[in-house]
Amino acid sequence: MKIVVAVKQVPERDAAIRVGADGRWIEEEDLSYTINEPDAYALEEALQLKEKHGGEVVVVGAGPERVTSTLREALAKGADRAIHVEAVDLGERDTLGVAQVLADAIAAEAPDLVLTGLQSDDLGLGQTGVVMAELLGLPHATIIMQVEVTASGLRVKQELEDGWFQHVEMPLPALLTMQSGGNKLRYATLMGIKKAKAKELKTETAAAAAASPSARLERVYLPQRQKHTEMLTGSPAEVAAKLVQILKNDVRVL
Repeated sequence: MKIVVAVKQVPERDAAIRVGADGRWIEEEDLSYTINEPDAYALEEALQLKEKHGGEVVVVGAGPERVTSTLREALAKGADRAIHVEAVDLGERDTLGVAQVLADAIAAEAPDLVLTGLQSDDLGLGQTGVVMAELLGLPHATIIMQVEVTASGLRVKQELEDGWFQHVEMPLPALLTMQSGGNKLRYATLMGIKKAKAKELKTETAAAAAASPSARLERVYLPQRQKHTEMLTGSPAEVAAKLVQILKNDVRVL
């Protein structure tokens, strides 16, 4: 079984975020980067499937040259090959454009299964994997916790609301977007880091971006801190009645 895992490189969660001068994205020069957490769980699921059933795990990541460090980390954890789709303008592409970049690289691999995270830690749109499945013409399922290979394809555990789950039978090839927490993530061992240096990491150039994306990020800003004080007057009964109305209509906690 050939499994392709699409991964994204995102800023570290504890990084100090500063909005860029143009207000459209964050300052990236001083940031440290890591693999997107849901994508790390997708990689772990792929590695466990390989250990059970054999085959090959290929990781694909798009972006500038720094993305190769995240791909090397995936190789150190056990992936067999990596493909870096060089796209310095990735931030200027909408979801469809990013999905197209990844789909072009993945289609050439003709995988049996494509895994990616449910959403990214930076934008959190939760759309790229689903759009990619449509571009590849693959059946897909989202919010997946576990994957089991069956004689007819796959049996996946899908998270629903309020602690409910359901199991879904799917054919292969297919694409799944993985939820965080389904497995315990492994660390790259010293031996794995050494082996990763000898593994193939191929760089491809992304196709030109569409001239006019259907969605554009216009503004990024930090949450505004506001304080508002209102003095309630009247008798205790009147103050209590006003407070109930504020909690019910304005704060909406009642």
